Amino acid sequence: MRHTMMHFPLTIGGILTHAASIHGGVEIASRLPDGGTHRYRVADFAARVARLAGALRGLGLQPGDRVATLMWNHYAHLEAYFAVPAVGGVLNTLNLRMAPDDIAYIARDAGARFLIVDDILLPLFERIRASIEFERVIVVAQDGAATDDAYVDYEALLAAGEPFERLEPFAGGIDIDENAPASICYTSGTTGRPKGVVYSHRSIVLHALCISLPDCFDLSMRQTLAPVVPMFHVNGWCLPFAALLTGVRLALPGPRLDARSLVDWFEQEQVTLSAGVPSLWCGFIDMLRSAPDMRARLSPALHLIVAGSACPEAMMVALDELGIRSTHAWGMTELSPVGAFSSLKPHLAGGTAERDDEALRYRLKQGLPLPFVQTRVMTDSGVAQWDGASVGELQVRGPWVAASYHGGVSAQSWTDDRWLRTGDVAHIDGEGYIQITDRLKDLIKSGGEWISSVALENALAGHECVQEAAVVAAPDPKWQERPLAFVKLRDGRHATGEDLIGHLASRFPRWWLPDAVEFVDEIPKTSTGKIQKTVLREIAATLRAKPELA
Repeated sequence: MRHTMMHFPLTIGGILTHAASIHGGVEIASRLPDGGTHRYRVADFAARVARLAGALRGLGLQPGDRVATLMWNHYAHLEAYFAVPAVGGVLNTLNLRMAPDDIAYIARDAGARFLIVDDILLPLFERIRASIEFERVIVVAQDGAATDDAYVDYEALLAAGEPFERLEPFAGGIDIDENAPASICYTSGTTGRPKGVVYSHRSIVLHALCISLPDCFDLSMRQTLAPVVPMFHVNGWCLPFAALLTGVRLALPGPRLDARSLVDWFEQEQVTLSAGVPSLWCGFIDMLRSAPDMRARLSPALHLIVAGSACPEAMMVALDELGIRSTHAWGMTELSPVGAFSSLKPHLAGGTAERDDEALRYRLKQGLPLPFVQTRVMTDSGVAQWDGASVGELQVRGPWVAASYHGGVSAQSWTDDRWLRTGDVAHIDGEGYIQITDRLKDLIKSGGEWISSVALENALAGHECVQEAAVVAAPDPKWQERPLAFVKLRDGRHATGEDLIGHLASRFPRWWLPDAVEFVDEIPKTSTGKIQKTVLREIAATLRAKPELA
């Protein structure tokens, strides 16, 4: 017997066709660099996507060609997200927070022919211009400044070009193999050069469908989404595609991501859903706490997704106290990126003080794997039981999980039976919730016993004076390694190292306690907001010469 279903490819063009024909009246708002707001409807967006697609084809774009973007979160970047892959090209987002040398490397490694860049980012582009040659540089003018005659003006390009008729609303789209590449994103390069992950149309569509589910982002026509997670990294967590698929109203925040600007934007647009890394929400929480009336001006339904690194318990509690729902999620560039969401099963929800505490413990876990994402914890003796105690490396596989890196580099990141080795140390409980305890490379081995840096960091973050904390291994002649804490205090607060170590003493064995606390003005972070522990380990090694650390 053979099935009788149609073969219908899952493509980004299909998302565009659906959005234009069903959600054409939905608004897309973008905050501009000068603080103004650009507004238009999905129908207008789709028409401009068709014009951009036609213009790119007019410049010679062929199927498989890469188009790089160096842009913030706004309407023109969204147009590129759809126009490039919808005509067979491959979108190559460049992470503007990376070092210029890494940005140039990524564009060269991906083989990008064209670049679309914000005018406010031209100074950054000028720093890499000599080391990467693009056939055309297309500039999105938003601040009104004059640009070099060598550049192509984005709006002029759209105005002069003919719309690609197959992408116009109700035209039915273009036939593209659903397994064709649609975009390439690069890891943040915490260990060596950034590595490219190439997503297919099929993997993006499936991922967008699954993250839209009620127990994930819960996307619907009733939401206003402000994706603070940058569109220049890992497809903006796939939210741009999922939003157009589901009819969500988008409120793109542009380059203004300081706490005050976010609060103002969330108030102005009555945002109901946002997503970002923990370090971003720290200032947001402090702003709301400093002026209690601000919270009342935001949507009562506001829901924040926290991912990118572990959500501290103190942050989740603070959001609860502000009446803001928060959900912890986990993912990686190699997972498109979302792999798990920590939504509570009904019988784990709170109701009493004891059950609220238990519910909080579950909410702080990385969560339940998304449908079709298979997980296992691998130990030296084999696959671990789901008992919430057996610890090993978390490994995953699924339809939007990478099977290799671009160019075949780092093949050791996959097992012989083709599971992705995440590099995370984790256990899985009987309910299926993943709990990541550390990164393999960040575990501290002291006297032959393991210490979790993440557990210490989360506990330190719970101290009322602590803004951020990081714990790394410092070399020790006797114990091999000992924990050393780096702490950034909140403005106007004071605490000593003894205060913070005393705070930890009631929670951990004595041998887990850091040997010392170093107070810093800032904790170094990667381009994606993750703590740069390689930098801190180097600092810790030099501090070993200090008498108090000897």
